Amino acid sequence: MTEHYYSSQPDTASDVREIHAELRGRAFRFLTDAGVFSKKGVDFGSRLLIETAALPDEGVFADVGCGYGPIGIALVATVPNSQAVLLDVNTRAVELARKNAEINGVADRVTALVSDGFEAVGERRFDAVLINPPIRAGKQVVYRLFAEARDHLKPSGTLWVVIRKKQGAASARDELNRLFTSVDVAKQKKGYWILRAEQGREY
Repeated sequence: MTEHYYSSQPDTASDVREIHAELRGRAFRFLTDAGVFSKKGVDFGSRLLIETAALPDEGVFADVGCGYGPIGIALVATVPNSQAVLLDVNTRAVELARKNAEINGVADRVTALVSDGFEAVGERRFDAVLINPPIRAGKQVVYRLFAEARDHLKPSGTLWVVIRKKQGAASARDELNRLFTSVDVAKQKKGYWILRAEQGREY
């Protein structure tokens, strides 16, 4: 199978580069590398999720499949007193996320862990979870992450997901409706949907 960014140990030769992005009105600098999602710049879906997600001040949120960290780092940098746990199965991505947290001055509020889904955080629960799902890993993996997100949210927590309409946004919404009490499309733009799922159902 061709290697993709969901691989735990990328075989692709390292090719570190620096990119710049303005997110939520602030300038950021990120190191990226080969074998990591969207290495040439912050992708449109991640940008839309960053700009749309509403997070509580002083809350702790998880960025699942964090890549080199643009979602979690941009949000923790612009949401006062928040803390972020960045999770990714890709070891190269997690190393980059740690470096990028330092570069952007938020290392004291960011924890980046190598983790298949929520594996590395045990039973910990979060105020919010954000996922730009690894579509190329397949629907089974993506839906497992949705279910794990439900199990790792506090009762008042919210899951935010970005997914393209042509890559299964409608069916993803149906799956979230099966798992969560309330699901809505928080935003649609250029074929991308931001899905917001509210916790609350007993299971």
